[in-house]
Amino acid sequence: MTAESSPAPVPASTGTVTTAVPARLDRLPWSRWHWMIVIGLGTVWILDGLEVTIVGNVAGRIAEDGSGLDISAAQVTGLAAALYVAGACCGALFFGWLTDRFGRRKLFMATLVVYLAATALTALSFESWWFFLFRFLTGFGIGGEYAAINSAIDELIPSKYRGRVDLIINGSYWLGAIGGSLLSIVMLNTDIFPKDLGWRLSFALGVVLGLVILLVRRHVPESPRWQFIHGYGDEAETLVKGVEREIEREKGAKLPPPAGEITIHQRKSIGFGLIAKTVFGKYPRRAVLGLSLFIGQAFLYNAITFGFGTILITFFDVPTGHTGYYFAVIAAGNFLGPLLLGKLFDTVGRRIMISSTYLLSGVLLFGTAWLFDRGSLTATTMTACWCVVLFFASAGASSAYLTVSEIFPMETRAMAIAFFYALGTAAGGISGPLLFADLTESGVVGDTVLAFQIGAGLMCAAGLVAAFLAVRAEQRSLEDIAAPLSAAAPTGGSGTAGSAGSPGTGAASV
Repeated sequence: MTAESSPAPVPASTGTVTTAVPARLDRLPWSRWHWMIVIGLGTVWILDGLEVTIVGNVAGRIAEDGSGLDISAAQVTGLAAALYVAGACCGALFFGWLTDRFGRRKLFMATLVVYLAATALTALSFESWWFFLFRFLTGFGIGGEYAAINSAIDELIPSKYRGRVDLIINGSYWLGAIGGSLLSIVMLNTDIFPKDLGWRLSFALGVVLGLVILLVRRHVPESPRWQFIHGYGDEAETLVKGVEREIEREKGAKLPPPAGEITIHQRKSIGFGLIAKTVFGKYPRRAVLGLSLFIGQAFLYNAITFGFGTILITFFDVPTGHTGYYFAVIAAGNFLGPLLLGKLFDTVGRRIMISSTYLLSGVLLFGTAWLFDRGSLTATTMTACWCVVLFFASAGASSAYLTVSEIFPMETRAMAIAFFYALGTAAGGISGPLLFADLTESGVVGDTVLAFQIGAGLMCAAGLVAAFLAVRAEQRSLEDIAAPLSAAAPTGGSGTAGSAGSPGTGAASV
């Protein structure tokens, strides 16, 4: 089957090749094959949402006597959360390098296996150190997923749909969050499960979902863009021809000719030095943009939402077993943002949509902080405010992953995603939970207001950076946005959206 094509262990040859593969992929209409890509790769974000939400909602239960662990709620939402994010940062860098070197397919299979094993062992925790260790390793697998999956998705999805698909896939994290919230309600019900069993079964069900995804993912192919650059030109040609035949049969019509070709000097690997020189030397403004977007969203999500259950319990006297209802509502708002706004990133454009979603979410969060400080909110109205804030913030946060995966050259893509995710998340996602766990558990309104204001300020700052530096990448070929490092002189095409024929066009544009 075409979708199961994968590169041979060693490239048959390397040299200079001229190919229309990028333009052929970009001119494909939406098809069942693309749905297979979305389901096979995008569903991992559901797992991530499930993981983070379960930990946030079961924190209070794990900290209770009789849970089987000697651990506090602050350690679960603070130290364990920070270790999870630290693992994700390390995993992104480690697997990101391997992804650019050995291919997308091998790594998005390996990272899922790491996640599954670590999650299963988390469910078996008998001491706090064991719980902390496997929270780190679970994050290690998830971080690798971010690098491998985002690079593969952007290279397989046509340029016309790339923005909305990427946003919706990243936003599917919140489907997992909804599932995690509702699941925790059942699992924390001591009339159904004992205190020391329910939270363990929550993690175990994540493993079951991961195994299903692993089975689906077997059919997702290697990226043809990665193949032809790394000396697997014949495999890339065979894969794309097979996909074209499938789609022509499905649509009952011949595909239009591709818009152009690109000439590539094939190479087996790219060194760290060249990657760093390219990202920071050739594209410094894009580097600032990527870092700003990731820091802003990391503080908002990894810092504040980790402790949302604690806020409900501490300030609004919501019972431990009921926080899942509130978080499910918030998660639904988060998913609706990318779902309803995603198309606008391809039509209205990246710059307007990225900057406006970041700024709107920041301003609305400042308003929420003001109302909370005045004592004007209840658990219900607080949840409603968060829904509105995160409707826009979720679309903005998803666009951060889209941005760094499309504005740097093909050979650096996975590593660029890994680097900006790791650096931005380390700044906001490791320090954030540690800082905000103390602020939200203090019981002092002013401390939680400060937490909201920090997140809001960083989101607004990132929105202003995007207003000036965001790249107009909508409906443009990846090769047009940033020329591959291996590209030779163009051999055809107009360099417009969907064309791979003018790789230099986007090289210096911002």
